[in-house]
Amino acid sequence: MEDRLQGLETEIFTAEREWSVEDIPVLTATVSLPRPVDRASRTARRIDRFYQLQARSYFRYCENWLFPRAAAEYRQALTDSSPLPHCTACLTHQITCNEHGIWSLHTDTRECLGGRAEVLRRGDTWDLRTGYPIPLSAFFPRRAPVRKLLLQTAAEEIQRQEAAGVARYHEKWRQELRRTFSREHYFVTPGGIRFFWQMYAIAPRTEGIPTFSLPFGQQGCQWPLPELPQA
Repeated sequence: MEDRLQGLETEIFTAEREWSVEDIPVLTATVSLPRPVDRASRTARRIDRFYQLQARSYFRYCENWLFPRAAAEYRQALTDSSPLPHCTACLTHQITCNEHGIWSLHTDTRECLGGRAEVLRRGDTWDLRTGYPIPLSAFFPRRAPVRKLLLQTAAEEIQRQEAAGVARYHEKWRQELRRTFSREHYFVTPGGIRFFWQMYAIAPRTEGIPTFSLPFGQQGCQWPLPELPQA
């Protein structure tokens, strides 16, 4: 059997890039991602390559997509004699579980251009025993209606929040909930599954990234996962 790690010790890898127009910085991008301290195992090396590639890909995205927008904002400000803008972009992470062979986290990108901040989230859950990502369905019995269960859980929570006046969602949030649901948008905590919708998908931007919980032991949600067969 592959490494069969039970936990993963990591450090924080950081990097920064800056793009300028006429020697004036118009865009600064920063990255803060996990990196395994001990990269001797294949699992650790695979995870390390994944997040190093994510960092490089994000910087390419900033250069090819965000920098032209930042440069246009800079030139428009010169034309309008307005204060010169300085746009920022960052990729950060938060580890949410590191127990019993499961390592989970979410990464967020936050981009501030045109006076507005946009946030996009990604969830990753790894099986350290195999070195591969875990699908959401692995936390439920075979043939369980996972999509239906999570949509029901989210709908009930939205109704509670709106009744209590603690959050506001789009008028057609029920349709949007179903239309924009993704099995990829989840991460794990020791207490349960956390699943989310992207900013704007079901609620105004003031609500950020709507995130909901399904505790282990409810609706068939189970953990730890079954033991893998011995080599």
